[in-house]
Amino acid sequence: MKARKFIIYLATVIAITFWGLSYIWSNRLVSLGIPVEYFLPIRIFIAAVFLLIFNLIMGYDMDIKKEDMMTFLMLALCEPFIYFFCETYGIQFTGSPTISSLVIASTPIVALIAGVIFFNEKITWQHLVGMIVCLSGIVLVTKAQGSVSRLFIFGIIVLILAIFAEVGYASFTKMLGGGYKPTVIVMYQFFIGSIFFVPLFLTRGMEFFDADVYLSWDFWRPLLCLSLLCSSMAFALWAFSIKELGVAGSSIFQAMIPVVTALAGLTLGEECLCRTQWIGLGIAVLGAILTQLKFGNSKSLFSSGAGR
Repeated sequence: MKARKFIIYLATVIAITFWGLSYIWSNRLVSLGIPVEYFLPIRIFIAAVFLLIFNLIMGYDMDIKKEDMMTFLMLALCEPFIYFFCETYGIQFTGSPTISSLVIASTPIVALIAGVIFFNEKITWQHLVGMIVCLSGIVLVTKAQGSVSRLFIFGIIVLILAIFAEVGYASFTKMLGGGYKPTVIVMYQFFIGSIFFVPLFLTRGMEFFDADVYLSWDFWRPLLCLSLLCSSMAFALWAFSIKELGVAGSSIFQAMIPVVTALAGLTLGEECLCRTQWIGLGIAVLGAILTQLKFGNSKSLFSSGAGR
């Protein structure tokens, strides 16, 4: 039992580490001036092909049940299509990988609300306090940014849309988790998502194609990291985490994504936070963690039905 728990938590931490780094690699592609509509479809298609090869080697059953087809379509619509699109544009508009990842780290707040509505989970006073603390930390980090442009505010709004897509993705993954291998779920998720991206790829993505930039190693290096590590491996590990820990249980680990991003940005010279922003980051992470911890028999504040 202890060994299994260790494997579950190790898989979750590895996924979170790769996702923390993904903001740095995505920012590098955005900095090259490459359209989101160009590199996102390539990223997820490569990830899907890699997972297809892996599933064939492992001999996994890849048949989709007819009754699950709509769930797979909604899964792919939420993520990668809506989530990746909003997340990457959020990074571009805010100009900060760390702030972008911090906003996304507030996903547990929305996950709690979704848990009440769809999975009969409870919200306690502890959860409410955690939400307030988390949001306070986010406000402190963004306020310390100084004067911000209209695009920065729009970037925050776009990132909030990504949060809702992430919660939808987690919910649909939970629905499918009992009948399919995690790598099979993610493979179909990315193949279907690739189809959703085709119209954007052929229009906006290819509008100003420049082979010297779009096919350079500066482009392919971060793209392959995103495809193989952040998409293929991390999403497969995360699907496994959701299956074992549940939607809310796995969401707690997302609070650590901005910490990974901030440390990576500092180490790689990509971004540097001021003291106030580091304090705000710590407060936000503490709040996100607080929303997921359990203290005895906490009194329910909101719930749908009898709860668990």
